[in-house]
Amino acid sequence: MKELNWKKAIIAGIIGTFLFDIVGFLFTGQWWDIPGLLGQKTGLGFMYGIFGHYGNGILLAILYTAIAPHLWGPYWVRPLIFVTAETIALVWLFMLPLLGAGVAGINQSPMAPMVTMLRHFAFALPLIFWVNREFDHVPKQSKATA
Repeated sequence: MKELNWKKAIIAGIIGTFLFDIVGFLFTGQWWDIPGLLGQKTGLGFMYGIFGHYGNGILLAILYTAIAPHLWGPYWVRPLIFVTAETIALVWLFMLPLLGAGVAGINQSPMAPMVTMLRHFAFALPLIFWVNREFDHVPKQSKATA
């Protein structure tokens, strides 16, 4: 069993969250909309929102890196399965309703489900192309000969 590469997971979480923010900016025209919302809703301010947002991205990348070897499919499918499940369970059914945007953010915008999923697919890119490549190239154990 491979050991968790903490450094790769943390860097992938930061890069993935930055890509998430870029896609969000392209769709919403707002930079750091999620940190602003987190800071406002918690009452802890914008700096907390930034650290909370990027901390969440790091934690998700660490979680993914830990479970990736146990997921089904080729290296490029595993992160997509993970972010799709995470987006539906944690964002659409938990976070967005909690923030008053409704299930999948539909009360906020009819485009919210698509935009949130695309943002999370952008988050998956460093998991696909950097973190996850090593799981596809694990050498097979050779059979012992008698």
